[in-house]
Amino acid sequence: MKEQYTSEQSRAFYFGIFSLAIFAAVFFAMAFSKHNYKHVDKDFYYLNASFGRTDGLLVGDKVRMAGVDVGRVVSAKLGLGYHALLTMEIKEGIEIPDDSSASIVSSGLMGNKYIEIEPGGSEDFLPHGGQFNYTQDAIVLEELLDRIVTIGKNKDKQAKPVSEEEFENE
Repeated sequence: MKEQYTSEQSRAFYFGIFSLAIFAAVFFAMAFSKHNYKHVDKDFYYLNASFGRTDGLLVGDKVRMAGVDVGRVVSAKLGLGYHALLTMEIKEGIEIPDDSSASIVSSGLMGNKYIEIEPGGSEDFLPHGGQFNYTQDAIVLEELLDRIVTIGKNKDKQAKPVSEEEFENE
């Protein structure tokens, strides 16, 4: 005997299949597409930085200075000593002091990573193709949580409760 479905059940079934197909198409399009990089502006110059680790930072991510977008990461490769060498394009006209630092930070707890440039006080500027001398690596959330838990455990061990006898003797 053949089962009959109501029109509402049939619509729900086809809607589910259609939604699954759309989700799969978007997933495969994102997974297998090449990342086309669009330049920040028509006029830009390149700066380089070396980091010990860049966890979560991708080519195309933003470069900011004082919270304002000033460029993008355009390449990442492994250099000598297993350091990540990043190349950034910076909008022409934005001069960065040569004693500035570049840090990999994230926008919020689980937000995207970007490079934040902290300007130095020098009157000399990084030239086109120049490199940052001061960099700070990305902080990995899991490592940070492990450190916090370890500190908490150590404080619990140190904070031994005082007995009434010890309290009265003091």
